[in-house]
Amino acid sequence: MTASDMALPAPSPLVSVKPIALEAPGRGKDLRVRISAPTTGDDLPVIVFSHGFGSSLDGYGPLADFWAAHGFVVIQPTHLDSRTVGLPQDDPRTPRIWHLRVEDMKRVLDQLDLLEAAVPGLAGRLDRSRVAAAGHSFGGQTASILLGARILDPVSGEEEDLSDPRITAGVLLATAGKGGADLSPFAAEHFPFMNPNFTHMTAPTLVVAGDKDDSHLSVRGPEWFADPYVLSPGDKSLLTLFGAEHSLGGVAGYEVRETTDENPERVALLQRITWAYLRHALGVEDASWAAARKELSELPESAAPMGRIESKSGRTAGQAAIS
Repeated sequence: MTASDMALPAPSPLVSVKPIALEAPGRGKDLRVRISAPTTGDDLPVIVFSHGFGSSLDGYGPLADFWAAHGFVVIQPTHLDSRTVGLPQDDPRTPRIWHLRVEDMKRVLDQLDLLEAAVPGLAGRLDRSRVAAAGHSFGGQTASILLGARILDPVSGEEEDLSDPRITAGVLLATAGKGGADLSPFAAEHFPFMNPNFTHMTAPTLVVAGDKDDSHLSVRGPEWFADPYVLSPGDKSLLTLFGAEHSLGGVAGYEVRETTDENPERVALLQRITWAYLRHALGVEDASWAAARKELSELPESAAPMGRIESKSGRTAGQAAIS
């Protein structure tokens, strides 16, 4: 199948405002944010998106633009690990960046009034009861924490619940799996915070993994990126993209250098699958997600599949392939 097989409403013109500076006492720098929204429509659900290591509010246009053009308000903070910030490696905040990222996302929700007012014509059009967290790579870990995952803090040796009840669904793109013995020596040395516990991540979540994403951070191979799905309870879905590496075809930006597996058709599929899932998980409507799952599983014999969707519910202990 191709992404065009999935029915979608016509895209709306969108407006994007950046940078909006949010005061962040104790952070050392104001939090800079981009907000994008369609120019039409009301009761717009919200996606707070966490970028991967080194990126910024300017990244992930293929996702942010698509979601905003199809009915979501997309908010993108720039975290302190961004190349645009230039934080020295020996900065005392560096070991806590994983935690500061979560605080950035919560600060965005705390100051929705300011962000809404910064976009011409957006006032009164947000549905604040429908908020999702999404992220890619390091941003996926950030989003997972808001959804209920817990990190074994390398400083305190404790796990803290940093979830946020305002966030009720999520999308985790190429997100790291278990830590401990599953980490490579490099990751264990440089990223000791990569010790997630997914057993408390109960919020509905779509996990996206590439079956060619062989990371230098893990000794296990591409299946490591399925851990957020396999090891978490509750209603979850896993989209495995065939042939995809860590960039999942090019989600990090338009023609960015870190894309190693450029594939516009794969990105188009991912845009539509995530859009349909979030509308389902946030309670907007279910028909698009049902159609997406059906069309991805029911292929003519002559068609080469681009991926596979599996789902499980809170009543199901294992994986259930869509058929």
